[in-house]
Amino acid sequence: MSVRTRFAPSPTGYLHVGGLRTALYAFLFARQHHGTFILRIEDTDQSRKVEGATEKLIEALQWAGVEFDEGPGKEGAYGPYIQSQRLPIYHAHVNRLVEEGKAYRCFCTAERLEQLRASGATMYDRHCRSIPAAEAKRRVEAGDPHVVRMVVPESGEVRFHDEVRGDVEIACATIDDQVLLKTDGFPTYHLAVVVDDHSMAVSHVIRGEEWLPSTPKHILLYQYFGWEIPKFAHLPLLLNPDKSKLSKRQGDVAVEDYRAKGYLKEAMVNFIAFLGWNPGDEREIFSMEELIRDFSIERVGKAGAVFNIDKLNWMNQQHIKAMPASAVLPLIRPTLAARGWDTFSDEYMRSVIDLMKERVVVTDDFVNTCPYFYEAPSVYDEASRAKNWKPETPAMMRSLKDRLAALTAFDAASIEAALRSTAEELKVGAGKLIHPMRLAISGAANGPSLFHLAEVLGREQVLGRMERALEVLQ
Repeated sequence: MSVRTRFAPSPTGYLHVGGLRTALYAFLFARQHHGTFILRIEDTDQSRKVEGATEKLIEALQWAGVEFDEGPGKEGAYGPYIQSQRLPIYHAHVNRLVEEGKAYRCFCTAERLEQLRASGATMYDRHCRSIPAAEAKRRVEAGDPHVVRMVVPESGEVRFHDEVRGDVEIACATIDDQVLLKTDGFPTYHLAVVVDDHSMAVSHVIRGEEWLPSTPKHILLYQYFGWEIPKFAHLPLLLNPDKSKLSKRQGDVAVEDYRAKGYLKEAMVNFIAFLGWNPGDEREIFSMEELIRDFSIERVGKAGAVFNIDKLNWMNQQHIKAMPASAVLPLIRPTLAARGWDTFSDEYMRSVIDLMKERVVVTDDFVNTCPYFYEAPSVYDEASRAKNWKPETPAMMRSLKDRLAALTAFDAASIEAALRSTAEELKVGAGKLIHPMRLAISGAANGPSLFHLAEVLGREQVLGRMERALEVLQ
């Protein structure tokens, strides 16, 4: 069997991290089996459609490296891939169900349905199910507003096997006569998803757990049409640390938010892959190629997966450490430009990146946490100033400054040797010079190796900053 998976988001805004996980799992499964990954846009709810959302979804997927083989802009043999362009297909199929007695036209008004809900009913009471076909046809021709509902058996069970949850059995008595076609002529999700998955030859439906209760309706529709039922895999919910459902109230949920903050796509994909899946061993850092090789639906768990931002931060750090400075540099140039610091050479910036790699969480930290690489400090850490800049400090700093100015080579080893020899001459511990010098050249209390920092800044900057500190910190 040829493996064909799909990701079918609604164009209602941003790509949710849960959506990226669904897309990623479907993509990995398809790639692993040399199959096809499809992007289908489910825009049948026109009231929720957001202009430009489809383009944003595609851009976010492409950024993450989740490339689709068929979809908008990559038309294959099964298009169109936007549901609003497929209305005649849905109408033909829903008419077939009505003709075969597997669906019926419902003329209940919104007021009647509201009264039904107010009475405590949790399902439609099948009021219109017994309307004779001739009468229903006459009312349709008269222009009476109506929907089309599927006929659900009043007894029996729907059974299916889920690749994550195992065997599932649902009593028909608990299944509503689902609306398939709305009054505006657009299909509901339930009709469109079945027709599209069959029409596009989807072999494996990988989607979120929230669709598990709807699956019996979809199974019935497959049976009504006489179609082969695809394999289903319902992924566990994504949870906040307090085990509530992941929501924007407790943190960012849009992929673009994490991208904007400087998270690497490699780290996002790695982290999101682990939200429900694990390789069964101690490995945690994976490339996309390794995920394609090792991912399996069989190792996706049933329990909700906690979105732990600390874990994402750690993974991002590991991926940054593994990247060469030349690969990191293009990612931070826009942030540098936004701060007016876009004049530094690639060579200088690679030195900054190599020095800061072990200390950053996101790529923006290469800019925002260490402004002293790009401009001399204008303020100095008050706590460090109070602790380390004593009345005797200026004289010691002048001795150190003179020693540094006389150096032939201005590299970390030479700078360290000069500082330590100065401390010996002054009969003080090296810390009496290290901390004031750091404060003078960076304005900060801590940071990367002082001697490597001074080497990267260069002789002119270091001496100039020390002189300014001597003037300001009297």
